[in-house]
Amino acid sequence: MERELPESWILGTIDQVCTHPQYGWTCKAQSQGNLKLLRTTDITSGSIDWDTVPFCSETPKKEEDYYLQDGDIVVSRAGSVGKSFIIKGMPPKAVFASYLVRFKPHIEKYYIYYFMQSRLYWSQIEEKSAGIAVPNVNGSKLAKISLPIAPLNEQKRIVDRIEQLFSDMDKGEELLKTVQKQLATYRQSVLKAAVTGELTKDWREKNKKKLESGEKLLARILESRRKNWKIRGQYQEPEEPKDKSFSEIPLSWAIATIDQISSTVDYGTSAKCSTDSSGVTVLRMGNIQNGTLDLEKLKYLPKNHDEFPKLLLEEGDLLFNRTNSAELVGKTTVYKSKPKKCSFASYLIRVKLIDVEPDYVSAFINSAFGRSWVKSVVSQQVGQANVNGTKLKALSIPLPPKSEQEEIVQRLENIFSQIDVFESLCTAELKRSNTLRQALLKSAFSGKLVAQDSADEPASELLTRIKSGDGVKTKAKAATPRRGRKPRSDKSEAA
Repeated sequence: MERELPESWILGTIDQVCTHPQYGWTCKAQSQGNLKLLRTTDITSGSIDWDTVPFCSETPKKEEDYYLQDGDIVVSRAGSVGKSFIIKGMPPKAVFASYLVRFKPHIEKYYIYYFMQSRLYWSQIEEKSAGIAVPNVNGSKLAKISLPIAPLNEQKRIVDRIEQLFSDMDKGEELLKTVQKQLATYRQSVLKAAVTGELTKDWREKNKKKLESGEKLLARILESRRKNWKIRGQYQEPEEPKDKSFSEIPLSWAIATIDQISSTVDYGTSAKCSTDSSGVTVLRMGNIQNGTLDLEKLKYLPKNHDEFPKLLLEEGDLLFNRTNSAELVGKTTVYKSKPKKCSFASYLIRVKLIDVEPDYVSAFINSAFGRSWVKSVVSQQVGQANVNGTKLKALSIPLPPKSEQEEIVQRLENIFSQIDVFESLCTAELKRSNTLRQALLKSAFSGKLVAQDSADEPASELLTRIKSGDGVKTKAKAATPRRGRKPRSDKSEAA
């Protein structure tokens, strides 16, 4: 990393300004004990919740050799390679695990902390990490990462300025995140209004004389279902509603099960997919996002796959995510012929509806009512939650007249398109804020963020004193009191 630096700076390495890297304690984690064990997974969120950090199954012979102390910087050497965290204040009695490496700074600790958030640091991590299944980097490679070293007094001025600027940016980001939460809440309130009839109350009043009731629609659907039964054997009567407690729905609506209003409910393919885009796209659970299809990170099957054309999707097919984490299982969307030729994976269920607006059904399942139902029927397996096809068929939903379903879907599209615009703006601004942070860090570590002071001890002399073992603070001026940024705590961001 060669760059033009101020005359009083020097390009050094992490091991020149920190203790040699120390690997953590190797042992298993357990739920009870007297000594906490900080792991890589405990720092990846950007903060440490000590209440959730597990305990050591085995205590080191010399506990003090591994004790975490204020100002320690721990860096992940596997998994989330390069992720770092600075210990702030006195933590509970804790040691660090073997996939973490500890450095103890000899210079301004937050100077190193902010450097480990910069692209100057991350570009070197990407170069030095290795491995196929689990990328990793050892302590020696971490120690030899280059960093621009400013005079000690300038380091303090740089940190003060970064914290002042980041404090202002924190406030803006907090506001944007609050808006995002409010938009998510508003989206749910709109869905609730849609599936209880409140959203179309005015429309229903104007058209009440022209509406076919939900009961008549259901009777017509059931007749069509029987007439077009294509499954071999005797006709199977559909599951009838068990939940008839939708007290908020209009009198003109009915209650029906997914089984009653569908012709087929199918599981997707379990065949192994590839990245060969010359084949047929296979939608997976990760492609369902916020009720729509996200067509990034697609996988494919050969065009001559033996489950085709049976498992090819058609316009209007409802896709339900049957297996996922407890928070995400039950995500639902509608296939709308994009990609043109497309199939679906085994963790998804396809529902072919009869004379019902699929977007309306999707809206119900994605609403608070649908989420509540998912929680009530979900089966927990090892790290996964599951809602099978039998349970999905038994789901009861409010059934408006067909023309009202169409009106609901149109109004949802209009409102959600506006919400999407605001959400996109928030996302763009948050991304811009992150870009600005990186620009500030780049400026900071190239000597352009604060003014140089000719009275400062040059960084070369600072390194000489560190190497000789002299205290680094003996020639440092008193730092200017920090302002503007909240006091540091264990909830601060990780690098």
